[in-house]
Amino acid sequence: MKSLNNRANRRNKEFMKGIFLCFFLGLAQGSFALFPQQDAEGRTLPSLAPMLKTVNPAVVNISTYTTRNVQQNPLLNDPFFRRFFNVPEQQLRPQQRRTQSAGSGVIIDAKAGTVLTNHHVINGADEITVALEDGRSFSATLVGSDPDVDIAVLKIDAKDLHSVKLANSENLEVGDYVVAIGNPFGLGQTVTTGIVSALGRTGLGIEGYENFIQTDASINPGNSGGALVNLHGELVGVNTAILAPAGGNVGIGFAIPINMAKVSIDQILEHGEVKRGQLGVVIQDLSAELAEAFKLPKHQRGAVIAEVQDKSAAEDAGIKPGDVVIAIDGKDVLSSAQLRNAVGLRRIGDKVAITVLRDGKTKTINARLKAPAAVKQAASLPGNDVSNLLKGVVLRDSPDGRGVAVADVAADADAANKLQPGDLIVSVNQRRVRDVKEFSAVLAGSNGGLLLRVLRGQMALWVVLQP
Repeated sequence: MKSLNNRANRRNKEFMKGIFLCFFLGLAQGSFALFPQQDAEGRTLPSLAPMLKTVNPAVVNISTYTTRNVQQNPLLNDPFFRRFFNVPEQQLRPQQRRTQSAGSGVIIDAKAGTVLTNHHVINGADEITVALEDGRSFSATLVGSDPDVDIAVLKIDAKDLHSVKLANSENLEVGDYVVAIGNPFGLGQTVTTGIVSALGRTGLGIEGYENFIQTDASINPGNSGGALVNLHGELVGVNTAILAPAGGNVGIGFAIPINMAKVSIDQILEHGEVKRGQLGVVIQDLSAELAEAFKLPKHQRGAVIAEVQDKSAAEDAGIKPGDVVIAIDGKDVLSSAQLRNAVGLRRIGDKVAITVLRDGKTKTINARLKAPAAVKQAASLPGNDVSNLLKGVVLRDSPDGRGVAVADVAADADAANKLQPGDLIVSVNQRRVRDVKEFSAVLAGSNGGLLLRVLRGQMALWVVLQP
């Protein structure tokens, strides 16, 4: 029996080896189709070189020149000082300093000479020069830029250019191999490889709209504006930032997805600027505390509408404060950042289908985005105490009758970490209040916690107070 088992085990091992060999050969013919199968000596040797030969000519080095006024010593403004030390007149003239910086870019339209880079690469530049891989250099014209996404579009007048094909960055997955190409530290064109480490990175405070591709492909100063491509040589992102606690690369870099950049590129090429449509709402993340207050499951994700602006697209469509947005055009919304990106990257006049939770029921609302509107400011005036839960919080009617103003909050008040002077309370327990009288009437019938909707400067939020 032992001998039969051994023979069976050997057969199984041979079978598995065969399966593995077939799988490996299939992988080599599929994933490595880009690579040469043999080197000069006939050895199999995968390489990115064939793909890079088609992509590298489309990646450019960008040099910018900026003239800045040099601040003079304030003592030179004193006539007595100038006379006593016999300061020459030429030292009194405004002094200027010309500075140079380097970055990267990528040609996305060879016929038109269109170059894509980061806004921060060319911001404030008096002169922009684009250098190609073949050694040619051209003066570039700035077509337009989008600081909120951190992209800029340049034009150069040149022939025999090479461009890179744009990919669909929505198809990227964590673990996909990517290649970063740029001009780190002004060394010249450099290629690094890695994988997609994460997708949809937000909350970094780098840009106004964030939905970054995170990669461990080495990105360093000077790589900004360079290309992040897949193994097919297609542009999936624009290298834009690194996480550098020690001042250098630590394996965490960020790129703007090309689909996100393309929305701005199209508008810049059409209008010379980006004209964003707005829904006209103030939003915040749906926390577990807010979910409980709205009688929703604690695991529910979404973005809470904290305020709807007057005469906005949201008001026209019937969106209300307290609605929880869970999808835009059928795509899930898990956070306020996702909602902001989904809406903020669309044009004025675009239609969006917004799925919300209202009173525990799902509702889809169609809205047409409008031009940005000014956000209203909140009033702040002294007042009087009205509740034990708000002990130490001084309240008073707002002069315009819009709500109850928070004038002061004692340092030891229970609500000190939730409210602050200048807040304007406009609803309590999802009931609209316009003055202290209405506010007190709602509080009189409440024995539990309070759910307050608060306007704070240029934003609105929901605040939960528990006894």
